[in-house]
Amino acid sequence: MESVIFSVFNGVLYGMLLFMLSSGLTLIFSMMGILNFAHAAFFMLGAYFAYYLTGGLSAVFSTILGGSGGELFGFLIALVVAPAMVGIIGGLIQRYGLRYVHRFGHVAELLFTFGLFLLIEELVQMFFGKVNKNYEIPELLNFAAFTWRGLNYNFYRLFMLLVAVGIFAGLFYMMTRTRVGMIIRAALTHPHTTAQLGHDVPKVFMWVFGAGCALAGVGGVIGGNVLGTEPAMAIQLGPIVFVIIVIGGLGSLNGALIASIFIGILNDLSISLDLKFGWLFAAVGVDIDAVDGIMADLVGLSTAKLAPVLPYLLLVLVLIFRPRGLFGQRDT
Repeated sequence: MESVIFSVFNGVLYGMLLFMLSSGLTLIFSMMGILNFAHAAFFMLGAYFAYYLTGGLSAVFSTILGGSGGELFGFLIALVVAPAMVGIIGGLIQRYGLRYVHRFGHVAELLFTFGLFLLIEELVQMFFGKVNKNYEIPELLNFAAFTWRGLNYNFYRLFMLLVAVGIFAGLFYMMTRTRVGMIIRAALTHPHTTAQLGHDVPKVFMWVFGAGCALAGVGGVIGGNVLGTEPAMAIQLGPIVFVIIVIGGLGSLNGALIASIFIGILNDLSISLDLKFGWLFAAVGVDIDAVDGIMADLVGLSTAKLAPVLPYLLLVLVLIFRPRGLFGQRDT
């Protein structure tokens, strides 16, 4: 029972990390109707920028403050500066690239962002190398927050949870309770009327796209030292982000949060419980001790082996029975 409880807790934290990555993509789609295939690449840029900023600033602050306090200050500054850098890059891409592609429809946008993903991946390997970066958790944040039944839980994971909850609360409040959110939503649904009221609609879209990319950068800063900072991190996390926003509902912030937590818990429980499927074959009369070949492989399957596949299986089921997702309002 202790391992199950910790698996659920770990799943929630992993899910909140996924939400940090998917929240920016949800914002971009809900406000602009753009499925940004390059979103995971901005996550990767956030991790790389944070790695170099933390390293450089830590050396400076360590000289001034001494001890490990310099590393913490460097990381906290990187947590602000790196997403801002990613957001500026995203805004410039929308202003000087995606804005002109938008007139040719969604297919052109998908192809543009897919090509952008490949371009950013190649540029990262060109400038930062192909080897993993030693991006570590700051020492002052890397300690056991509490111990329960002999199991320690790291404070940094709780820090990740607080940041993710803060992102959700901030986005939800901005989009539903502020004038900025009203203008953004109006720019999507009634762009000509919004422009006649004196608002620069293209600039609104540029800021929204940049903000979505910056949120991906926050995920990179927070998650790069947990998941590992290397050139393949974008291709590893990119597909799961689209699984989340499709299951939760395209454009639904609440749906992205619930889907992220559910997939995180599903992944951790599948691995920790490691349930065997042999009993299913035994229940229908198959002698599991006598089977061989492919049948033996099927009998030997477990939830731990299927864990990487389960989110995509869930995606297929959602697309079959509820294409708009759990909380989505848009079918396309």
